[in-house]
Amino acid sequence: MAFELPKLNYAYDALEPHIDARTMEIHHSKHHNGYTNNLNAAIAGTDLENSSIETILGNLDMSNKAVRNNGGGYYNHSLFWNVMNPEGKEALSGDLKDAILAAYGTFEDFKTTFSKAAATQFGSGWAWLCVHKGGKVEVCSTPNQDNPLMSGVSCGGTPILGLDVWEHAYYLNYQNRRPDYIEAFFNVINWSEVEKRFIASK
Repeated sequence: MAFELPKLNYAYDALEPHIDARTMEIHHSKHHNGYTNNLNAAIAGTDLENSSIETILGNLDMSNKAVRNNGGGYYNHSLFWNVMNPEGKEALSGDLKDAILAAYGTFEDFKTTFSKAAATQFGSGWAWLCVHKGGKVEVCSTPNQDNPLMSGVSCGGTPILGLDVWEHAYYLNYQNRRPDYIEAFFNVINWSEVEKRFIASK
């Protein structure tokens, strides 16, 4: 069964001024669509064809660059769109807040750690908040389209929040000011969705 480009739950301009409409349109309809089509081509006729994306990535032969890059790109972007909220800044609460405070002390310390992971990821990549069995959370980053579901990356667990720091995610609006883009991301995080993923993953 072929993977399909997920539809967004909001319009391309819904995250403005934090993420501009033109970037969203290109990012979703061109970049994510490209990963989707290339993933389908890479798994066509193989035993991966009827597997979920989580199964594919969790059992991935890391030397299979076509599936690694495009499967990662498909999964990472699918998560990225859903952990943003056009309704504006939400408050962190519930069990996820407790887990973040247990791991990082304060929300500001968590934000600093996450922002540093995103800002210092050299070149293209992602910053993640992951959850391990039992509910412990961890911040990490990965290069390119790798993610924590894959073996041998910088942290394991299930990603529940991800920030794309490829230049195509922000360059039209922020140029080389990646820290400004990272700061803007915190204004559109859909914390209720992140908490749902946290509860389901732990």
